[in-house]
Amino acid sequence: MLRRLALRSSSSLADAPPFRSRERKLLDPVFSGGRALHPHPHPHALALARSFLDLHKMGSREAIEKEKTRLSDELSRGYFADISEIRQNGGKIALANKTIIPAAAAVNFPNLEVSVPDGRKLKLPASSGEKQTDTSEMPIPLASLLCLSFRASSQRMAESWSLPFVDAFSASGKIQIYEVSFIDSWLLSLGPVKHLFLKIMKKSSNPQRQIVYAFGDNYDFRKKLQILNLLTGYIFLVDRVGRIRWQGFGSATEEELSSLLSCTSLLLDDQ
Repeated sequence: MLRRLALRSSSSLADAPPFRSRERKLLDPVFSGGRALHPHPHPHALALARSFLDLHKMGSREAIEKEKTRLSDELSRGYFADISEIRQNGGKIALANKTIIPAAAAVNFPNLEVSVPDGRKLKLPASSGEKQTDTSEMPIPLASLLCLSFRASSQRMAESWSLPFVDAFSASGKIQIYEVSFIDSWLLSLGPVKHLFLKIMKKSSNPQRQIVYAFGDNYDFRKKLQILNLLTGYIFLVDRVGRIRWQGFGSATEEELSSLLSCTSLLLDDQ
């Protein structure tokens, strides 16, 4: 009887499939009892995944190329190159416009978000096509003078334009002046530090002359306006739809001030 049981056990083991083949069958991702446990991805899904990876790589390549261009620009225009140019021309890197730029030829001033010392945020230029981020009901000016300073040394240059401008046109109630100081320090751009910085900064008592601050990286903004030298001031006269109608540089001369005031008068009369 024992012999019969031994023979029966050996025959059943011989008839059973090898353990390895059964294990492989269970672990095979394609087959398990004739059904796929983990079916192969659909060809469309694979194509989508490949497209996503290609776009990711393309985006990375574009970002790398952009940073390479920026690095080249920054290296080619350092502080010493800027100060050398200032010594040669006193900040007059180009002559101011003598006549108003026609509306058809005028380009738009790039969008810029700025902070006011009282905590408000504004979007410049203040034009009929832009919605302001603060809650005040500020009328859209017919003409805005934007004075840009990237370093403290150019703030006096900005005032040489803004003070005569506000004296000439503030009574009309149709103009606005923005003296913009750019703060590119990452430390001063941090929330708590930025808040303290704004509390102690200079404020304007004239609502038509706003002293505002732009925090963070400004490379793309400068690129759009072709601003290279950061030690001089940049002055833009902008109409109510945000177009640049006149431009000046550095400190104002009597002749340039006369040109700015006459162009502003024409702009106010036309609108």
